[in-house]
Amino acid sequence: MEYSKERKLTEERILEMLEARQYKELKEELEDNMYPVDLAELLEDFNQKQLVMVFRLLAKEEAAETFAYMESDLRELLIDGLTDSELEEVMEEMYLDDTVDVLEEMPANVVDRLLMVTEEEKRRQINQLLQYPEDSAGSVMNVDYIALRKEMTVAESILKIRQVGLNKETIYTCYVTEKRKLIGVVDVKELLTTSESKKIEEIMETNMLYAQTTDDQEKVALTINKYGLIALPIVDHERCMVGIVTVDDAMEVLQEETTEDISIMAGVSPNEDSYFGTSVVTHVKNRLPWLLFLMLSATITQMIMNHYETALAVMPQLAGFIPMLMGTGGNCGSQSSTLVIRGLAVGEIEFKDILKVIFKEIRVAVLISLVLSVVNGARILLMGQGDVMIALTIGLTMACTIVLAKTVGCTLPLLAKKVGLDPAIMATPLISTLVDIGTVTVYFSVIQLFFKIA
Repeated sequence: MEYSKERKLTEERILEMLEARQYKELKEELEDNMYPVDLAELLEDFNQKQLVMVFRLLAKEEAAETFAYMESDLRELLIDGLTDSELEEVMEEMYLDDTVDVLEEMPANVVDRLLMVTEEEKRRQINQLLQYPEDSAGSVMNVDYIALRKEMTVAESILKIRQVGLNKETIYTCYVTEKRKLIGVVDVKELLTTSESKKIEEIMETNMLYAQTTDDQEKVALTINKYGLIALPIVDHERCMVGIVTVDDAMEVLQEETTEDISIMAGVSPNEDSYFGTSVVTHVKNRLPWLLFLMLSATITQMIMNHYETALAVMPQLAGFIPMLMGTGGNCGSQSSTLVIRGLAVGEIEFKDILKVIFKEIRVAVLISLVLSVVNGARILLMGQGDVMIALTIGLTMACTIVLAKTVGCTLPLLAKKVGLDPAIMATPLISTLVDIGTVTVYFSVIQLFFKIA
């Protein structure tokens, strides 16, 4: 990947220039060769004094953007080292949605200090956004948008964009309102390529997409992604325009939701902090509950196997096939659950499709089980691990296990979604445990059928 700014600066180079007091040269280097997101990453290991020195060399806009990209603990360290006037400049330059994100991650005493240096109007808007439910569209929207009136001419609209556009997060799409109600949208491209005497109502698009403040943020992000929008207008229950969710916010939401799903699918409680920013104790707390639950759930498998001790005593070689059967069943269930969870996440699959999904997975399971059973049967015979009856027993068990695993794997996430749970809960660890129980039950049932032993 190529950058328009060459990333020449390294952590060592910045520290060397600070030590040599080459502040003017460092300021130029930071301006010419560093993106704010890269600089925020580079400053992670700096102490407070070094952090403040670098921050004071940045232009106001770059400083605010770098601040927004920092990890919460680094921000807190920086805040403690800055004066109130410096913090006021940062808060003034930051976009409202970024400000809200920062405040949500900070301790109460730090939040109080940041709000004290924030201008009254912005503080009122921040408090309004903080009142929206967590994970709602209202909690991630930005109230800085360009509103036009339908009776304005194109020339008047362009003039307004020039006057107020600098402080708005996006100017590429403008919103037409009447008594605060959203009635249309118009692109800047349309304004620039249309006669200046035309009225906005002549060129605005009235058939538009929008979301409500209480809509789930993931749903909003998926809408932006699906329709390739730069921003999506957000309205209240009376369809009054209150803000927008931009594409960069949508990408952040999708990243957070994906991270959360991956954590849950791995049997780990979701955590907003970075891996290294999370303490060992917190890691243990996040992982231990699922591990305890799954360990205790495995007791059922043990009880079933204890019930069939006689069969294992008569034919001890049967025990050697159990790990392979359980592993195959768990893998098949995980494949199905992962595909269904992904389909639910991107809106490709809904609960009403449950019968179609089950029918498809059963057909897939039948074909997979035929191939695996034949290959495994041939392996057993060639390696001398059993006779034809053993091969048939294992083959039939495997076929039943795969059908069961794929049915369970595709059904549980859909049922979880229906009852309002996160489908990712029904992922690899839980499904593997359930499939293990089913596999052992099926295995010994087939053994009883073929060998007439209890």
